[in-house]
Amino acid sequence: MLGVALALAASLPAQAGAATAKPPFQLRDVRRMVRLSEPRIAPDGRRIALIVTRFDWATDQSRPRIELVDAASARARVLTWHRKGIDALRWSHDGTRLAFLAKAPAVKPAPGGLKTSPAPQVFVLPMDGGDARQITHAPRGVAGFAWSPHDARIAYITEDAPANAKALAHHDGAFEVTDGNFRLRNALAPWHLWVVGSTGGKAVRLTRGPYSLQTDRQGTPYPAWSADGRTIAFIRYPGPYWGPSFHSVVDEIAATGGTPRMLSARQGAMQVRFAPGSSARYAYLRPRKGDENNGNAVYVGEAGHDRDVTADLARNIDTYAWMPDGRSLLLSGERGTRSVLWLQPLKGRARQLDLGNVEVKQQPSVARDGAIAFIGSTATHPDELYVLSRIGAAPRRLTDFNRIADRCRLGRTRSIDWTGPGGFHEDGVLVYPAGYAAGRRYPLVLVIHGGPEGASTVVFSPLTQLLSAAGFLVFEPNYRGSTNLGDAYQHAIFRDTGEGPGEDVMAGLAAVEKLGIVDTNRIGVSGWSYGGYMTAWLTGHYDVWKAAVAGAALTDWVMDYTIAYYQIGDTYFFGGSPWVAKYRDIWRVQSPIAYAQNVKAPTLIMGDVGDANVPLVNSYEWYHALRDNGVAVRFIAYPADTHFPEDIVQTTDVYRRWVDWMKRYLR
Repeated sequence: MLGVALALAASLPAQAGAATAKPPFQLRDVRRMVRLSEPRIAPDGRRIALIVTRFDWATDQSRPRIELVDAASARARVLTWHRKGIDALRWSHDGTRLAFLAKAPAVKPAPGGLKTSPAPQVFVLPMDGGDARQITHAPRGVAGFAWSPHDARIAYITEDAPANAKALAHHDGAFEVTDGNFRLRNALAPWHLWVVGSTGGKAVRLTRGPYSLQTDRQGTPYPAWSADGRTIAFIRYPGPYWGPSFHSVVDEIAATGGTPRMLSARQGAMQVRFAPGSSARYAYLRPRKGDENNGNAVYVGEAGHDRDVTADLARNIDTYAWMPDGRSLLLSGERGTRSVLWLQPLKGRARQLDLGNVEVKQQPSVARDGAIAFIGSTATHPDELYVLSRIGAAPRRLTDFNRIADRCRLGRTRSIDWTGPGGFHEDGVLVYPAGYAAGRRYPLVLVIHGGPEGASTVVFSPLTQLLSAAGFLVFEPNYRGSTNLGDAYQHAIFRDTGEGPGEDVMAGLAAVEKLGIVDTNRIGVSGWSYGGYMTAWLTGHYDVWKAAVAGAALTDWVMDYTIAYYQIGDTYFFGGSPWVAKYRDIWRVQSPIAYAQNVKAPTLIMGDVGDANVPLVNSYEWYHALRDNGVAVRFIAYPADTHFPEDIVQTTDVYRRWVDWMKRYLR
């Protein structure tokens, strides 16, 4: 729930003198890395479209473009130039066109209406040549879309105009606060479903009402067409605010309009998709058994009966995709310190695919012949495009966008496990210093993942490699609440958000110290988001830290619940509101701010000014509490409205300050 989970590196411990001719990984290498996203394999499996984003350091701008990679030869060509805000690639079913979202010029407002800024619209690109054509002109932009089965129409989701649009035009912007967060400047309007021809034309509205098909903090919502094209399924939220979004259900509506009907009343539904060739069988994600402290499961429904087909896995599923037969699913998620894929039949047990040393980074895309494309990483190489020609085949890498990492001396890693409090089997990842020499002891930095529903896995991480290059051991522990060790472990954070996870981390630290390679007088702790919370908690409870970095740290549960966007989400950790007497004390006892007077470690605090996820007020409290108690502390705020800076200049500045703080106090 608390955002950014910082990634890890992995392999076996390096031997002294290995690859000493290579320069260490540095910030200049981070600036040259390429971001890959939205891999989409064509229906025939022969081509893969993806978004390739490079960063311009001089202008601090991202430069995304769509590239097309041939699955057999790995040859690539560029499909778009100079477009902003590219997202959500989707092939037509016949493979002749590619649709995507991109920012379009502002729509001219009606007389007396509000001015709008460039907003995402649907564009369709013919694959036999020609320019992309804008087919939607939604004044509030498009949040998500889907092709109809025969490619004649596109269903899309867009936000309604504000109910008080006329008042806003006359500068009367007062609004009632309900489930919104402290950053809102106006009441939200619901998002609804429209249909337009795939070559453009007049759009037709299908849904209306106070409910919403999107919230202010959900990912891109995709409607789902039935195979016969007669109905469209969607996730229905109680309203446009994320707070009550846990009560979402699955609805469907006739493609010609009418009154929606409920497909599934099981609350917490996400990501609905019909099975290939079916107008009756569908799947969706939902917390297992409806318990928000469990992992997400995949439910499959038909004829009014839904069931969890992933019950035997009893662990969190990040994403899923239907296989072409409509009788099995491809699942992705974490298992231990690996990011893996499973083949899940509708009846029977899931089978994990053998991907060698490749870790799955983004939702896989499946072609009609069963070929699979995904963005993957290894311990020593950042994201690239991979393809599996079939289930059981070895992954084949198609791109080399991030070859810069191969020219650097990198820290090697190993997974490490231990038995934690309560008898839990626990694990984490240990990254050795670049140029590690056996027999020496090194300063150690803990980098704790966020979430808490996240996991530390063995994928390439710029931050850990920068710390490794600076001569540090880096330990990235998983703790109760993590998504990688099954539902029982994830659920154990219920009403135990600080003490239990803290004991898990300390048990992991003890396991690392037993290796005999740690200078126990030079240990630092750090993390972002829930990792920042854990940093604040640990420095207030254990006197072993010589330095700390608390990024976007939640330090006061009560205040955070009161002004952050997820509100109701926090109550699932504790059982009820902090403003109800029955639950009052537990919120305060598990807030790090209650123990700030115990902190001794010099602390660097960082965060984004407009962060609605973990409001920066948390960091202000932490800063003043430490400063007023004589702790060496600095507080750096970034002028951004995100949970972690997204531009290359501020991202690398975060990394630089993080590493320099540890160098200052641990070396």
